[in-house]
Amino acid sequence: MRTKRTYNLPERTVVAVRELAATYGLASTQDGVIELAVDELARRLREETEGERWAEAAGDATFGREAADLAAAYSTADRETWPRE
Repeated sequence: MRTKRTYNLPERTVVAVRELAATYGLASTQDGVIELAVDELARRLREETEGERWAEAAGDATFGREAADLAAAYSTADRETWPRE
């Protein structure tokens, strides 16, 4: 489902969106360029947040023990499931 919205953007942003759509072919429409840009920003923010969580987890002794236990339990999984040549 699509929703029609109106935003007030600086002229430089409008020009950039037009160029990205027409010149570089990143998307077939200007709406597509905006959608790609918003998706990319959201992805970057998610990855940043995820990285922060992993950094916090690295200092958590309980998490470290659990991760070590899982690694030991599944240490042979690749050899058991990957095709042999």
